[in-house]
Amino acid sequence: MAHQWRGVVREYADRLDVSDSTPIISLGEGGTPLIPAPALSARTGARVWVKFEGMNPTGSFKDRGMTMAVTKAVEAGAKAIICASTGNTSASAAAYAAHAGITAAVLVPEGKISMGKMSQAVAHGASILQLRGNFDDCLDIARELAENYPVHLVNSVNNDRIEGQKTAAFEVVEVLGDAPDFHFVPVGNAGNYTAYHRGYTEELARGAAGRKPRMFGFQAEGSAPIVRGEVVRDPETIASAIRIGNPASWELALAARDDSDGYFGSISDADILVAHRILSSEVGIFVEPASAISVAGLLERSAAGAIPKDATVVLTVTGHGLKDPQWALRAADGGEVSPTVVDVDLADVAGQLGLAANAPA
Repeated sequence: MAHQWRGVVREYADRLDVSDSTPIISLGEGGTPLIPAPALSARTGARVWVKFEGMNPTGSFKDRGMTMAVTKAVEAGAKAIICASTGNTSASAAAYAAHAGITAAVLVPEGKISMGKMSQAVAHGASILQLRGNFDDCLDIARELAENYPVHLVNSVNNDRIEGQKTAAFEVVEVLGDAPDFHFVPVGNAGNYTAYHRGYTEELARGAAGRKPRMFGFQAEGSAPIVRGEVVRDPETIASAIRIGNPASWELALAARDDSDGYFGSISDADILVAHRILSSEVGIFVEPASAISVAGLLERSAAGAIPKDATVVLTVTGHGLKDPQWALRAADGGEVSPTVVDVDLADVAGQLGLAANAPA
């Protein structure tokens, strides 16, 4: 019988803080595809691969960290978890809490969460509060609640989240046979940037990889505190998953950048949407806008001459396009794309498709 993927905690139990008695809470996360991207390779001259984290159970990379965070919470006897979220964390926390049979409370910024993500948290039975503030306000309250009430915080300030997320680097090394030369990731709270670097560092230490990649992280221009070197009080970007003005893993990410000879850059919303369309129409991978910033970052850095020809590059795309589909339906001029309506007529349909009839035999 073929081996079925068992989720990241079971697959990598020897490299995580679990024991035989740990009650593992898993929805089968991880084992996501690393997809070659010939169209992006042709545009850059590099060998480009895309790690498609939208294939996780709730549609984002958050599941890798959440399986570990909820597993450790349950092991510690927690009956309730809490998180602040721009959307994906709330969806993941709600799903894993439901699977574990415990309560999930999520704090989201009012009017700043896509309906795709909100619907997941609702469906999984979370207690949802929309705060009249931004993500950073939500995280401040969540931290204070965890310190003063019997509820377990599962944001990426919780090291168990980073531990779960580092497993994506293990999977990349397994597929490629080594670490890539460069790894590009979207940056919001900066936990994933930190996690990949940790995973690659561990792979090098145990001899599975011969190098660590240079870690390149990208923030949206209207939400780029690490690039600017200062907290952004009112972050704004269409890339809602990275609309964060005071990243929780800021210092850890700077340390990872310095250790990997890495880089942080910012990208405009317009360039994010261009990359979003390139990825879906030329590579066949549909992501939410925040995910596309890694593609935009690659194109920008390649144009700047910073990516050598034939370098091996991995891009992480963090969330599925169905999380926030409205942007796929927007035309380049800002209008909405809608299907052409035609009659039930063969010639009319063929004409609209630009098809000529088969020549007679």
